[in-house]
Amino acid sequence: MAQKKESFFWTSYSDLMTSLFFVMLVLFILVIVLLHKRMEATEAQLQAIKEIATSTEDLTKSDYFIYRPDYKKYVLNVQGKYPKGKADLNDIIAPDKEEQLSNLENAGKEIQKFLSNHSQNQYVLIVEGQASRDPYLYNYELSYQRALALMRFWVEQKGISFENNCEILISGSGDGKLDTHSMRESVETENQRFLIHILPKNIFESTNENK
Repeated sequence: MAQKKESFFWTSYSDLMTSLFFVMLVLFILVIVLLHKRMEATEAQLQAIKEIATSTEDLTKSDYFIYRPDYKKYVLNVQGKYPKGKADLNDIIAPDKEEQLSNLENAGKEIQKFLSNHSQNQYVLIVEGQASRDPYLYNYELSYQRALALMRFWVEQKGISFENNCEILISGSGDGKLDTHSMRESVETENQRFLIHILPKNIFESTNENK
């Protein structure tokens, strides 16, 4: 009788171990499949992020923008100086003012074209005004007013309508007195300019999804 009980125990034990082994095998295969799918998704996301990040390089093909890799910013390639305390584009001091205003208009159209060509992506467009350092007390407010004047020139005067895939921010980085680490040139009059930032929002979304 004892021998039969012992035989029954080992048979049951063998069946139990076989079942556990089968369960572990299934779980192992499931984990491998899930990890493989996750790796494929991650590679696809990285490729998409790379394509989005490099899309802004299209602007370097334009005559109206210069990319500064040291600051990772685009500078409008339109030279013009303002009288002290002035923000209106019509006050720009330049022997070829009409040509400069035409170049600014074309620069806005280039941004519009870029956004239209990459309508599958979402961007943040930052138009940043700057001011040269001088005795004027309100250069930070002035730099913002210059950026605002540029946006009004594009939208209100020239009828440039930016695409819906773009969130627009207007900013001013002043004259550098507050040490905001913004891009500055050693020749102060060269800081009377506009900087353009185009940031892909999709990258931020993909990064958050991976967390």
